[in-house]
Amino acid sequence: MTALDDARTPAAADRTARVVTEVFAPGVLVIAVLLAVGWYSTHSLAGLGWGLLSALFCGIVPYAIIILGVRLRWWTDRHVRERRQRFVPLLMVIACVTLGTATLVLLDAPRELFALVVAMLTALIVTLAITAMWKISVHTAVAGGVSVVLLLTYGALTAVTVPLIAVIGWSRVRLRDHTPAQTVVGAVFGAAVAATVFSLLR
Repeated sequence: MTALDDARTPAAADRTARVVTEVFAPGVLVIAVLLAVGWYSTHSLAGLGWGLLSALFCGIVPYAIIILGVRLRWWTDRHVRERRQRFVPLLMVIACVTLGTATLVLLDAPRELFALVVAMLTALIVTLAITAMWKISVHTAVAGGVSVVLLLTYGALTAVTVPLIAVIGWSRVRLRDHTPAQTVVGAVFGAAVAATVFSLLR
């Protein structure tokens, strides 16, 4: 291997890590799992509609708020890598998801979607508390939770999502946005919340 090859290898790894971080960003995974559970709840387009409504409160609007914050320079980037900057966006997202939960209750949404949104809200509140002391990985927390929800909903076939958690964790460490411990704890935390809250309420 030449010196040029040595230089290209880290650059290629960084590019791959950025792609993984963006493709499997928390907002993307949240929208995807809400649509998947929405479909499962009715096995019809009506379920997808419920999933889309939930995604509006839990994924689409929160992501728009974060993008707006970046444009207004309230925080550095859409992944809010600075721990001290995470409190305000987390509170805004919690407000959106709380409103979404109330909306689902008022409209008598499918039980599975209600359970999933409450699990998301629980994870967000605990994440806010953790953030006061430590920078947990939201990427791997969401990935861990999504993987467990899909396993509980669709069964063993969705176990293929489990290795993705490690890939996402690698991307966050590779980009130096998190330590290995922060990604591992995030994944375990997200999976644990999903396994308890979603299971109890669905």
